[in-house]
Amino acid sequence: MSCGEPHEIDCRKVLDAVFLYLDNECDGSQQNLIRAHLDECSPCLREFGVEQEVKLLVARKCGGERAPDSLRVSLMARLRAVRAEARTDAGAPEIHAE
Repeated sequence: MSCGEPHEIDCRKVLDAVFLYLDNECDGSQQNLIRAHLDECSPCLREFGVEQEVKLLVARKCGGERAPDSLRVSLMARLRAVRAEARTDAGAPEIHAE
């Protein structure tokens, strides 16, 4: 998506990072860039609003529920396997955290 106007940061990059922004997982400079972009780009601001509403809806409907420990263990094991596979495919050495 692009609004056709020149911005310091591309619309697609802003929208790709919107959940990181909503979760406060961006560093200060990234947050400032995204906020400035949203302040000047109404199409991205509308999309941001939709994403924010989805996040709030999920939090309301799923908040407080905890996944079973067995699911967490299974997901973490799968993530480690996928990361190891990606590193192996890329030729990077494997790093194991205990």
